[in-house]
Amino acid sequence: MAILRWFGQILWQVRLQSLINMLSGVTRVALDFAFIWATKQTIDIATHSASGTLSGAAVMLVVIMVAQLSLGYAGRWVAALLGVEAQNRMQRRIFEHLLRSEWRGREVRHSGDVLNRLVSDCNTVVGIVTDTLPQAIAVGVRLVAAFVFLFSLDPMLAVGVTLILPVFLGLSRVYIRRMRAITREIRTTDSQIHSTLQESIQHRVVLKTLERIGTISDTLASQQARLRQQVRRRTLFSSSSNLVLNIGFGGAYLFTFLWSVFRLSQGTITFGMMTAFIQLCGQIQGPFREMTRFIPAIIGSFTAAERLMELESVPEEALGDPVRFDGETGIRVTDVSYSYGGMSRKVLSHLTLDFPPGSSTAILGETGAGKTTLIRLILALLRPEGGSLEMYSPADGGRAEPVSPRTRCNIVYVPQGNSLFSGSIRWNLLLGRPDATDAELHDVLDIACADFVATLPDGLDTVVGEGGAGLSEGQAQRISIARALLRHGSILLLDEATSALDHQTEARLIHNLIDYHRHLAMRPTLIFITHRQAVVDYCSQVLTLMKYA
Repeated sequence: MAILRWFGQILWQVRLQSLINMLSGVTRVALDFAFIWATKQTIDIATHSASGTLSGAAVMLVVIMVAQLSLGYAGRWVAALLGVEAQNRMQRRIFEHLLRSEWRGREVRHSGDVLNRLVSDCNTVVGIVTDTLPQAIAVGVRLVAAFVFLFSLDPMLAVGVTLILPVFLGLSRVYIRRMRAITREIRTTDSQIHSTLQESIQHRVVLKTLERIGTISDTLASQQARLRQQVRRRTLFSSSSNLVLNIGFGGAYLFTFLWSVFRLSQGTITFGMMTAFIQLCGQIQGPFREMTRFIPAIIGSFTAAERLMELESVPEEALGDPVRFDGETGIRVTDVSYSYGGMSRKVLSHLTLDFPPGSSTAILGETGAGKTTLIRLILALLRPEGGSLEMYSPADGGRAEPVSPRTRCNIVYVPQGNSLFSGSIRWNLLLGRPDATDAELHDVLDIACADFVATLPDGLDTVVGEGGAGLSEGQAQRISIARALLRHGSILLLDEATSALDHQTEARLIHNLIDYHRHLAMRPTLIFITHRQAVVDYCSQVLTLMKYA
């Protein structure tokens, strides 16, 4: 039921396109039956079994054919435009949920798998609710209308042709159960291939230097072989099922043809009616054939929906208005403990410390001692298992607030490593504050010792590649710092943010950051995760974290 409710939500979001496609399909059914009736009348007029003129019958056929062609053209055009919009909306819904969802400290799914779901599974789900479902409704209308039409002409023939229905329904139950399992396996393997391709392209220099291109290629070949075997199994099962159904369809068509010939020989029907019988048999069998196409699509959509529901199952962060402090702000950590899921060892255990307003603190410690974890707790990306964190400001009436996503607005954060996006330097900087002026951009670039941007041929409009390609690591690091400074927060968190800088540039940058209060009308609270002695020398306090066994 949960998956049906989820599909209902998606259907409501794309109801316009679904309704247009459904009306288009039903209208196409009406035109098809009008064409069958007009064909029968034309043949009967030609064989003198009915009154009328051939020219009038021919005009009617032409009008119906033009209407069918026009509807098909308009339907495809509208479906294409609305289909892209529906697909974009679906992708954006999942994408925004992922960005707003709680971060659990470790990514449960590989980014390649997530991207595969965002692209492939979103397309599958949108296709089922905007195209397959409306078509299925039109097919149902076609089946009922064809049966009623044929029953009005020959009740016995109508019943005989539809005897395949119980067999079809019985096979469908087995077919759906088996195909769903195979489809799930194929989706999983496809995501693994996507992950391998993404990681290998991203880390191709590592593969080159390790001389392991052949190894990773063999891994990819193994995954592709598994996918090929799974697709072969699905194709064999699907083809075998279709063979059984086609035998039934062939038998029903043969029965219709022989019955029509028999009644024609007895003189109880006209040649036009025989033609109508055969066409109506096709109109009844057509929906069954369509269902054999719909069933794999429906199965695939249920698998895709389950995978997307897994992404949406992660709760979003608590929403609410930002809690901003106006004066100098400190952070108080009281008896905080934390361990990552699945690990028995605590990364932080009963940690108590204070980052006074306007202070500068260097956080030291060996790898795994919890330095980055502490930063993530301050950013409210993680929630402590015990203890509490709060921001406070004596200059703001002594106000104190628990650390949460709502207090994140007070923090300027520069993560470890290169965090630039592909695009212009201007676009990267404006992620810090979209309404910043060029003067403000150059101002923060000067503070971050990134004034080299002005000497680039295109200045702020210089385009960099993925991960800041085209810039040195130190240059990218300084632009990242400038981007963060545009937030004008009262707390600056820098995670190894000067690791790629030479000592002279690093000293100038730290001096600028400590002197940053001139731009904020307050002295910011600086917190450095660092191994650099030059950073330690500038700080008013040093905190060394110990790694717990």
